[in-house]
Amino acid sequence: MRYSLSPGEPASIKQVTTASVIGAVIEWYDFFLYATMAALVFNSEFFPSFDALTGTLVAFGTFAAGFVTRPIGGVIFGHYGDRLGRKKMLVITMMIMGGSTFAMGLLPTYETIGIWAPILLLVLRMLQGIGLGGEWGGAAILTFEHAPKHRRGLFSSWPQTGVPIGLLLSTLAVNGAGAFGDDALVSWAWRLPFLFSIVLVAVGFFVRLKVSEPPAFERVVESGERAKVPFVEVFRTYPKLTVLAMGTRFCESLVFNIYNAFILTYTTIVLGLPKSVALNGLLIAAVVGFLVIPLTGGLSDRIGRRPVLAIGALISGVSAFPVFAMIDTGNTPLIWAGIIIGWAFGACTMFGPEAAFFAELYPARVRYTGMSIVYQLGVLPSGAIGPAVATALVDRSGGDSWPVATYLVLFAVLALVALAFTPETSRLNRDDAPLTDTAVGK
Repeated sequence: MRYSLSPGEPASIKQVTTASVIGAVIEWYDFFLYATMAALVFNSEFFPSFDALTGTLVAFGTFAAGFVTRPIGGVIFGHYGDRLGRKKMLVITMMIMGGSTFAMGLLPTYETIGIWAPILLLVLRMLQGIGLGGEWGGAAILTFEHAPKHRRGLFSSWPQTGVPIGLLLSTLAVNGAGAFGDDALVSWAWRLPFLFSIVLVAVGFFVRLKVSEPPAFERVVESGERAKVPFVEVFRTYPKLTVLAMGTRFCESLVFNIYNAFILTYTTIVLGLPKSVALNGLLIAAVVGFLVIPLTGGLSDRIGRRPVLAIGALISGVSAFPVFAMIDTGNTPLIWAGIIIGWAFGACTMFGPEAAFFAELYPARVRYTGMSIVYQLGVLPSGAIGPAVATALVDRSGGDSWPVATYLVLFAVLALVALAFTPETSRLNRDDAPLTDTAVGK
């Protein structure tokens, strides 16, 4: 089986980047939409037998389920992405993600079918996780492997902008549904953003069909060096690098999901503010984050991946207590400023160089699997349970935010420690001379 391009059809990095960004936007729109609705609607419509805070905690349990299945998707699609090609897997993952999200918009609530409502919601959320688990690594690799080697940080950061764009679109969709009024949002309007996702999927499907396989994968195929079991090879050859990369991922994932999901619960239930306060803050943060991600990705091409990642971790840790102090004032502009600092400047600064950093740890023959393992397993003890842990911490402390700020600081310190022991990757050619644990010392 050959994957080479037809004569006269060279791969365009702009076309590849566009296709990757569009697909990433769709996947993150679907994923974030659930996070927002878990905080605003699902606690009452699918888990109505609990009080508001406890119901939200249970809803965040299903939110976490999507993260639990992400490693499954990462391993499955990583395996076949390294064996059969990046492009095929990206088309499949988009269909899984989009179909699951569309089906959520058709779900009956607890009042209609009882316990089956949260069960079906949980199943669809798990399918979302499987789709996203396979999507992220493939989209990042597609641009990374097509990009010029001296600009890999910049180009591989563009699919990462699918995160703020997806957040922006999902928040706008929720705000649009909320325009019908709070009662309408809870009773029926929440379904509209989920149903709209099918339009995005149709566009993404059409664009991705035109993307070619990257040259790095073609070389692996032509040389006959495809890994038989990429998952095993990753942990056998690169255990230290994989664990250290996960340590970095922990911080970004936790910070990201605290400000994206938990903050909605905190401002509405604990502080008693309108939903629009945090939602509008996230809209502004998404715009700022869209600018920060490619800037920090490009900066990592100049000064290295580790320094930029360390800056993001420092911002996240140092700002945690001041940001929550700003949020606790209940003052809308201060809340917006806090969300921008934590989400756009903390998490997104790390998000910019992250794809290139993880990709450079592995050779092309196991890159899809290696990146997916780091990204998707790394989210389990951090972003997956972060909103639920933060909600429980606030509940136990009687509404105080300092335990959540402490939580963020600890994970920022962990990232800095992991980075201190991880080699700089930006000037190494992983396809020609893959870095192994032996090379950096065990």
